[in-house]
Amino acid sequence: MLELILGGARSGKSAFAEKLAMDHAGPVTYIATAQPLDAEMQARIESHRAQRPTHWQLQETPLGLARTLACIDQPDQLMLVDCLTLWVTNALLAEETGSTWASEYNELLALLDSPIAGRVLLVSNEVGQGITPIEALSRRFIDETGRLHQALATRADRVWWVVAGLPQCLKGETDA
Repeated sequence: MLELILGGARSGKSAFAEKLAMDHAGPVTYIATAQPLDAEMQARIESHRAQRPTHWQLQETPLGLARTLACIDQPDQLMLVDCLTLWVTNALLAEETGSTWASEYNELLALLDSPIAGRVLLVSNEVGQGITPIEALSRRFIDETGRLHQALATRADRVWWVVAGLPQCLKGETDA
């Protein structure tokens, strides 16, 4: 089962995804896409680590998301990816070093088009509701993230929108 969980910054989407994961009977792997590039991000990462159950597995995956998912996919496994917007940022910024956003994007969609044995929760920031940025990379980030969300929503069994900590199911049957 594939679930997409969208919301704004500090909307409660990660907490909601973690609640879904805590209710899962099988093993949970938290796939973190953040990189500790400054002190503030390091503090955010530490805060997230402290609130997660210690029995969850952790995979730090700033790039190569499809490969990570493919390697850990098992029938009873829940894979929580937090968050796609950081992964998109990592891939766009890595283009200068040879990695490309197009290959990351296409690999993920190809993986999700094949049968997935476990349950996947994809957390992402909805970034397309603000103004159009003046800087080209920021505009590209918003465009690529919007395209990604649309592609994932068509593939997802369930799509959630979280506002002020309140999850709303946009697609699929709810059991939360």
